[in-house]
Amino acid sequence: MDYKEKRFEEDIEQWLLIYGGYTKGDQKTYDRKKALDLPKLVEFIQATQPKAWERYVYTYKADAENKLFKRFTEEVELNGLLHVLRRGITDHGIRLRVAAFPQESTLNPEVVKNYEANILTVTRQFKYSTANENSIDMVLSLNGIPIVALELKDQFTGQNVDNAKKQFMYNRDPRELCFQFNKRFLVCFAVDLDEVEMTTKLERGNTVFLPFNQGSSGSGKVGGAGNPKNVEGYPVSYLWEQVLKKDSLMDLLRRYLHLDQKVEKVVKNGKETRKREEKLIFPRYHQLDSVRYLLGDARANGSGQNYLIQHSAGSGKSNSIAWLSYGLASLHDENNQHIFNSVIVVTDRKVLDNQLQRTISSFDHTKGLIEIIDDKKTSQDLRKAINDGKRIIVTTLQKFPFIYEEIDEVKGKRFAVIVDEAHSSQTGKSAAKLREGLTDTEEALREYERIESAEEREAEDYEDKIVNELLAHGRQENLSFFAFTATPKQKTLEVFGKKTPEGSFIAHHIYSMRQAIEEGFILDVLKNYMTYKTCYKIAKETEDNPALPSSLATRTIKNYQSLHPYNLQQKTAIIIEQFREVTKKKIGGRAKAMVVTSSRLHAVRYYHEFKHYIERKGYEDVDILVAFSGIVKDHSIDYTEEGINKRRDGSTIKEDQLRDDFHGDDFNVLIVAEKYQTGFDEPLLHSMFVDKKLEGVKAVQTLSRLNRIYQGKEDTFVLDFVNTGDDIQEAFKPYYEATILDEEININLIYDTRSALQQYGLYNNEDIEEFVKIYYKKGKQTETDLGRMTSALKPAVKRYEDLDEDERFGFKRIARNFVRWYAYITQIARMFDKELHKEYVFVSYLEKLLPKVSPDPVDLEGKLKLEFYKLQQTFKGDISFSPIGEEQVIYNPENINPESSPEPDELLETIIKRINDRYTGTFSESDRVIVETIYNRGIKNNKEVEKYVKSNDMEVFINSIFPQVFKAIAQSLYAESIESYTKLFEDRELYASVMEEMARQAYKELG
Repeated sequence: MDYKEKRFEEDIEQWLLIYGGYTKGDQKTYDRKKALDLPKLVEFIQATQPKAWERYVYTYKADAENKLFKRFTEEVELNGLLHVLRRGITDHGIRLRVAAFPQESTLNPEVVKNYEANILTVTRQFKYSTANENSIDMVLSLNGIPIVALELKDQFTGQNVDNAKKQFMYNRDPRELCFQFNKRFLVCFAVDLDEVEMTTKLERGNTVFLPFNQGSSGSGKVGGAGNPKNVEGYPVSYLWEQVLKKDSLMDLLRRYLHLDQKVEKVVKNGKETRKREEKLIFPRYHQLDSVRYLLGDARANGSGQNYLIQHSAGSGKSNSIAWLSYGLASLHDENNQHIFNSVIVVTDRKVLDNQLQRTISSFDHTKGLIEIIDDKKTSQDLRKAINDGKRIIVTTLQKFPFIYEEIDEVKGKRFAVIVDEAHSSQTGKSAAKLREGLTDTEEALREYERIESAEEREAEDYEDKIVNELLAHGRQENLSFFAFTATPKQKTLEVFGKKTPEGSFIAHHIYSMRQAIEEGFILDVLKNYMTYKTCYKIAKETEDNPALPSSLATRTIKNYQSLHPYNLQQKTAIIIEQFREVTKKKIGGRAKAMVVTSSRLHAVRYYHEFKHYIERKGYEDVDILVAFSGIVKDHSIDYTEEGINKRRDGSTIKEDQLRDDFHGDDFNVLIVAEKYQTGFDEPLLHSMFVDKKLEGVKAVQTLSRLNRIYQGKEDTFVLDFVNTGDDIQEAFKPYYEATILDEEININLIYDTRSALQQYGLYNNEDIEEFVKIYYKKGKQTETDLGRMTSALKPAVKRYEDLDEDERFGFKRIARNFVRWYAYITQIARMFDKELHKEYVFVSYLEKLLPKVSPDPVDLEGKLKLEFYKLQQTFKGDISFSPIGEEQVIYNPENINPESSPEPDELLETIIKRINDRYTGTFSESDRVIVETIYNRGIKNNKEVEKYVKSNDMEVFINSIFPQVFKAIAQSLYAESIESYTKLFEDRELYASVMEEMARQAYKELG
């Protein structure tokens, strides 16, 4: 058995020569200095463009070949080789193509003939250097231009892919013309018997190689890094059999390789600079495989299909969507007709908009190919783009409800809809309006008529409108959805997933979190996890013991504790010191942190606490930003995000500037409340401090903000005050490898829910008919229609108000479930139930008119006291997964109308006891919270302190007057209870912190 590396070379070469469309190369006419086989290039031009070459020779005579090389070199220097391969060169008005690519359509035999004339050669032991006789194991050339380099290693001889990578990095001089970026070799592969890695740019020790493997179970399947066993040959044979064979390589050159030119904004000291970066993107294997799979299936089956792509963060989703968009827009059927009239990309990310334009314009310079409907454009612009048949339209889902009725005749038109982050974009009425707007109702109507055996075209006008909505239910023959997400929920899997023979649902293509981590495309955010437990005891500071709504009172008491200055002070100290000790030293001193809070008020309070702490400690290496929406009122002061965030020069940071300012060097901590927890890609983000309950998908999405890779970023860190390691593991488990839905929803549950609604007797069929006749009336809305609709609902509202509290609660809950689940179920199946649909429309409006159940707020101001408080670290270490190797099953609900009723009132004392039991700890006197005791005993209602406050400004009061007042009060209390106050006098930091907080509180309340 010949197991030498030479044999490995021979086997690859033989396959490419016999099956791959290559001829055997030699270097007889290859010029190392020019890094080009010019005679082969001329041979191709003569065969495919004889008239143009004749003109060229007539122009330059005997010097034609030298002039060709000179102009080729000039164009490559200016635009890069990839551009020249696609666009050719122009010299003295003569355009010469250096490669020929096929078109989607096969109508032009000349195009087919020219494509066949491409000269692809495979050359072993390719000598490239003008300085020595070094050789590359294998080189693939197109028309004399070397474009692919392969270094092959054989484990049987003691070397592997790492040796091949080192050879490229340290034995190949990137100054050699053939290795210069985008001048000759467009990709370099390091290959051994098991694995493949690739790079598009040699930079000595800074060269970045990326894995180019299928995954341990095969591409698109559950697994980790590496390649599966191949019973037919080498585990890596997919490289030459699927990727480098002629048709595939030419397809890659034509519409996958992409020169990504980014201009990164860097903000330092409030000044903005720009840094330009160029990268040549070669698709990773899972990207290429998924896009080709989707295009192949759409070509074979036409429109009317749904696809779910479960690709983890770090999968390169934006590029995958760009390649898929372009592929779908140019996809033809066997009759050379476009399969889709338009491709509509639904996204909320401006980054994708920009990247999509850059990527596709590098393939196709057709003006107007892409229409971006951004914030500067209106729904009417979207309508016009669809009606005009723009090939690729990028928009947000929110624009569809305004235009769906105005989209012109769609009969016979086919649409491909690509959904970025499927679960967030495809819920609610916006998604339904998208379907209605694009549905070919003529086609669906024929099915409806077969079922109903009725001529619906002759129905009343308002009935026609109902029918049109019904026709948009379920899958549509003229709509194909391609949905991308890393964390599919039950609905997403059932609407877009692939149904297995067993009746479960799974994604069509999977690139798992596990594989992305193992391949090094994202970091494992569970590797360095620290948890704290907050123990406390609340005391009742009143003789009253009122009965209060249990859940509302519990929330109020927990909020009291979590917003208590003492709690925020303790956590602030831990966060900032941990940041300075760990985070600040990472990524060359540029690492950043995010603090995740449970409410907008928490975010504002944390911001002020951070500022006070940083100022008191005199730290100059920490500065913070805060992100929240709207206006937050705290102690009668209104706060906004823009009002708080200021640069060092005092200028305001606007909302759309926050990302750039945070990325710069002036700020390194971002406090958030329900913002930036999804879709925020900041690679410098290293640490996260969590003070919020996180569950399910939300936990995965939030912590995944940390996983982006960056040069010098080796790990991440999470400190969690609220969730346990087990909680987080449970949340991540379904999305670590692959997610499967056990079975489809029982559609008949919607009828059970309707029956439960009707049992309340609040409305009847006549009420529904009266309402929908106005709702679906012919012609435009008049000034009385909305009033008439409201009046039609009033009797049902009045009956609702006559119910007792438990019945009102029950009806409202069931009505909400009915509306929500009907909208979901009709995305899965065509119900064709007109009466049910009318009731859905009626109930959806009725539910909005029902009086909100707003219990009186629970006022516990001055009635609670935080008596004991202790923060203790409970875990520090690794909570990441071992490979599971199988899909994690999630389940559809068995009942969409769970029984529930308002909780009964409970005594305040009972509620406090239950909370204390849950958050209990072993407290010592040093854990006693003395802040309120000091304030209540010595400062509150103190006339002398009040006089000082009214006659001095804040700075003088805090720094010059209050320290003596505080000292006297604290010493007095120390004499009463030495054990409780010893810690205050022993810990100077605690003393200063408590004193400052007291001074601020006194000035605020007594001023």
